[in-house]
Amino acid sequence: MVKICCIGAGYVGGPTMAVIAFKCPEIEVVVVDIAAPRINAWNSDHLPIYEPGLDDVVKQCRGKNLFFSTDVEKHVAEADIVFVSVNTPTKTQGLGAGKAADLTYWESAARMIADVSKSDKIVVEKSTVPVKTAEAIERILTHNRKGINFNILSNPEFLAEGTAIADLFNPDRVLIGGRETPEGQKAIKALKDVYAHWVPDDRILCTNLWSAELSKLAANAFLAQRISSVNAMSALCEATGADVSQVSHSIGTDSRIGPKFLNASVGFGGSCFQKDILNLVYICECNGLPEVANYWKQVIKVNDYQKTRFVNRVVSSMFNTVSGKKIAILGFAFKKDTGDTRETPAIDVCKGLLGDKAKLSIYDPQVTAEQILRDLSMKKFDWDHPAHLQPSSPTTSTNKQVSVVWDAYEAIKDAHGICILTEWDEFKKLDYQKVYENMQKPAFVFDGRNVVDANKLREIGFIVYSIGKPLDAWLKDMPAVA
Repeated sequence: MVKICCIGAGYVGGPTMAVIAFKCPEIEVVVVDIAAPRINAWNSDHLPIYEPGLDDVVKQCRGKNLFFSTDVEKHVAEADIVFVSVNTPTKTQGLGAGKAADLTYWESAARMIADVSKSDKIVVEKSTVPVKTAEAIERILTHNRKGINFNILSNPEFLAEGTAIADLFNPDRVLIGGRETPEGQKAIKALKDVYAHWVPDDRILCTNLWSAELSKLAANAFLAQRISSVNAMSALCEATGADVSQVSHSIGTDSRIGPKFLNASVGFGGSCFQKDILNLVYICECNGLPEVANYWKQVIKVNDYQKTRFVNRVVSSMFNTVSGKKIAILGFAFKKDTGDTRETPAIDVCKGLLGDKAKLSIYDPQVTAEQILRDLSMKKFDWDHPAHLQPSSPTTSTNKQVSVVWDAYEAIKDAHGICILTEWDEFKKLDYQKVYENMQKPAFVFDGRNVVDANKLREIGFIVYSIGKPLDAWLKDMPAVA
C-alpha cells in the first residue's frame, strides 16, 4: 500500500488529502499537524474549516484510509510521499519584511523529514512558495540524507475557497513540477499516478520545478489583477455615470477576455492574492527587475484604494462623520460559502470606520465573534503566523465599539447605515421594508458587493451606494473625499 503523509492540516492540506483518500481507496493518507486542537476538530463532527461538501468526503473516508494525527514524525517516517502544506507567511521583520515569504516553517519541516526518514521519499511542495524554494529544500535534504534519496516536486494548489471540493473533484489542471533527470521524472510519474485515479491525462501538466513554482504565483497575480482592473473601472464609472455591471458584461463577452473575475467589489481578500503578489514583487526586485515589481505593486495599491474609497464614501455620505453612529456590517468572510477571514476587505473597512469612532454591529453566518474581534485587533500579516505568536486577546477599545450578533435583523436594528461586505445569498433575500422601518433615518445602504436591487431599495426610501453604479442625487452632493 502506498502511504501518503501531509504536514499541515489547514485549508489546503485537509481538503486535498480528503479527496485523494476518497478517490484512491487503496492509498493510506494521514494528515499531521502539531496543533492538537486542529487535529481534534478534524476527528470530530465539527471540522475546523467550513467548505461545502467537505463533511461528506471526510466522513466517508475517516478511519478507513484517511487519518488525522499529531504524531508527525511517525507518519512522516512511514510515508512514501510527503506533502508539505505549512504556512509561508509574509515576513514582518528583517530582510524583505512586508514582501518576502517567511520560510521558517518550511525549513523546519524539511529538517524534520531529513531527521526521521529511514527510506527514500518524494517530498511535494503543496504550500505556495517563492520560486527556487525547492532548490533550498533540496539542499537541506541532500546534506542530511544519510544515504536516503529524496526527490522534490512542486504541486501547487489552485483551489478557490467555497468551491474547493468541486475544484478538487474536477480540476482545470493538476500541475506537477520536478527535476528533468531520470529520478525526477520517475517521481513525477509516481505523483501523476495518484491523480490519474480521477483526473484525465490531458489535465495533468508536467513541467520543470521553477515553472511550477512560478505558475502558482502568476495565476494568483493575474486573477487579482483582473479584480483590481474592474475595481479601477468602478471608480471611473461612478465619476461618469456609467454602470460597471454593464461594462463588465460587455467586455466579458469578448472571448479573449472572458467573464470571470470581473465583478466589481469592495476589494479582494483571501490568504493568497496579496501575499503572493508581494512575494512576486520581492522576487522581481531581487532579480533586478524594478519595473516589473512596480507593475505588480499597483495591483495591491488599487485594492487598498478601493477599500479606502468605500470607507470615505460611507463617512462623507453620512454628513462627514460616523462618530457614535451604529453601522451594521453584513458579512465578514472574504467571500461567500467560506468562514475564512484572512485578508478580508471587511477588516480594513471596519478599521476605517472604527477610526472615525463608529459603533459596529457585525453579522456573518460562518464567522465567530472571537475570530472577528481577533482580526480587528491584529496587525497586518499576524494572521498567517502560528496562534501562539498572535495577539492573545482583542483590545478593550475594539470590544467597546464592536458587537457581533447572530442575526442580520439584530445587526441592523436602530442602525444609521448598512455595509454589505460579503456576497452571502441571504443578504439578497432580506425583507428590506422591515429593515428600513427598524433603522434611523435617513437610512443608508452601502453595497460593497452589488447584491441588492438599488432601485427597489430607493423606492422604499433608502439612500443607496453601489460600487461602480450611477450615484443618486444625495451621493453626488457629498462626494467621497480623497
